Amino acid sequence: MDLEQAVLERRSVRRFNSDPVSEEDVRSILEAARWAPSWANTQCWRFVVVRDPQVREALAGTLTPTNRGMDALRKAPVAIAVCAELGRAGFKQGQATTDKGDWFMFDCGLAVQNMVLAAHSLGLGTVIIGLMDAKGAAKVLMLPDNIAFVALMPLGHPDHRPIAPPRKELSDLVYYDRYGNPAR
Repeated sequence: MDLEQAVLERRSVRRFNSDPVSEEDVRSILEAARWAPSWANTQCWRFVVVRDPQVREALAGTLTPTNRGMDALRKAPVAIAVCAELGRAGFKQGQATTDKGDWFMFDCGLAVQNMVLAAHSLGLGTVIIGLMDAKGAAKVLMLPDNIAFVALMPLGHPDHRPIAPPRKELSDLVYYDRYGNPAR
């Protein structure tokens, strides 16, 4: 599968069959994350691979009650918790260097994008879950104080093929030279 095909065909999957995910596939997905770009190559991301159903259930307890990813988290054979070392991305000599402060969310987003595309290319499904009690999830995962919980990514073999939601036209999103200047 080429990159354009992976980008255009990848969807959020919330229903998985019971087939296990191989350690080789998990390592391949994590390797894709490792090669994501990051601020000054700080690679602030950290990942916790969760296979234990009891830990996944405890993490499910940190989701908001209406979160559509709850069943995915409970039923997927693997979940990857995306975390970040604080005070690294966007920092130089211990000081934030932009008005954005800590850059970890951006860097983790790049790593997650690599992971979801790699998973899709392997025939696996994912969904990115962020609406939850992050402090509660950090407690379940026993994260140290300098590591922030960012998101969860259930991972498994899809039992359905989600339909692509509509996308805005480029003309609704892209401007030239200055905001508001449409394409000619």
